Amino acid sequence: MVIIGLIGIYFNKKLRDGLSGRFHSRKVLKNYINDLSGDEKIYWFHASSLGEYLQTKPVILGLKEVKPHAKIIVSFFSPSGYNHVNDESIDCKIYLPLDFYWAVKSALHLVRPEKLIFASYDIWPNLIWAAKELGIPTVLFAARFKKERGKLLPGVRNFYHHVYRDFHSIYTITKTDNNELKLMFNNSGNTTVRVLGNPRYDHVKSTADKFTMEHTKSVLSRKKRIIFASIHDEDQRVIYDSVLQLLNDHESLSILWVPHEPIASVINASIQQFNEMGYKVNVFSKQTPYDKDDPQVIVVDIVGVLSHLYWDGIIAYVGGGFSTGIHNVMEPAIARLPILFGPKYENFHEAEELINSGGGWAIDNGQELFDKINMLLIDNSKIVPASLAATDVVHKNIGATTRVVRGIIRD
Repeated sequence: MVIIGLIGIYFNKKLRDGLSGRFHSRKVLKNYINDLSGDEKIYWFHASSLGEYLQTKPVILGLKEVKPHAKIIVSFFSPSGYNHVNDESIDCKIYLPLDFYWAVKSALHLVRPEKLIFASYDIWPNLIWAAKELGIPTVLFAARFKKERGKLLPGVRNFYHHVYRDFHSIYTITKTDNNELKLMFNNSGNTTVRVLGNPRYDHVKSTADKFTMEHTKSVLSRKKRIIFASIHDEDQRVIYDSVLQLLNDHESLSILWVPHEPIASVINASIQQFNEMGYKVNVFSKQTPYDKDDPQVIVVDIVGVLSHLYWDGIIAYVGGGFSTGIHNVMEPAIARLPILFGPKYENFHEAEELINSGGGWAIDNGQELFDKINMLLIDNSKIVPASLAATDVVHKNIGATTRVVRGIIRD
């Protein structure tokens, strides 16, 4: 496994960047701490990637409101988070130190944060255990605990039991998650456990509030455009032919095609594929502005704009569900879009909420994608209820940020 990992690092730039950054994390922390007076209260947040940071951001902002002089350190595991998050509410940004006990203990001893706070699922055992030994309380919020057979096997269950029971506080999203966690604890341990919800709903709601005028308009008043967002190679292999069929069958239909990683080779390949099928393609990039009246296909070569672009569509497909797991479905939901995604959504409470409410659908193949979108395009009476249901999922789940911040301060 070590050899495979080393080979992967050699060929994968993201892995190389992440490893290099981790080796420099302690130096970055030391330089930052040396510039402080020594009286500051420091809170260390960890987010795996950009998606987890969007869960974390409202909590950081809420904490800063209550404790304006607190200093915030945020560590990332993935370059997608480290490279794309530039937020003035962060006082120090680092890659997560390598998860060796001596390395993480040294970093924690240097910083001595008031609390070490994890978002969602990206937890690191040595970091948790070192924090406990140093008397630093650890918090996990937006936690999900599914009934997974693997975690209930005696050896595996014992490992997870020892990891989670050493948290000071765990805040789950739902009562079901809370019950699964208690099953794992087997009624033992001193961890404070509360059901507080998911702060990410608050983030998308606050972001969408900048588009108040659009809130008053029906999704049917927009151009007939589908947003294909965060598309992985695995998504493309499944849905591409169906996307072409939709474009052929609906003359007035246009699409925004947004690759998950907008690197030059991926963007150029996307342009070439659509061109070969006879479609004129425009590219939205830092150099080329976005034009709502562009042709049938727009390929997006820029990050950080999806939350705005969703407001120009009537339906969204969110990628990742045929590979590592779906991406953010809340942003299209608040933009009033019916949402489709692949089958790997089991760790995403918001996706389950969308399905249950009628605002979203999981598809297993390209034909299902075609059938569902075709039905929505043909019958406008189906779009409006799905649109309202998707937005309602966000509205009925807001308020978690205040509860989580209160828990971090008081527990």
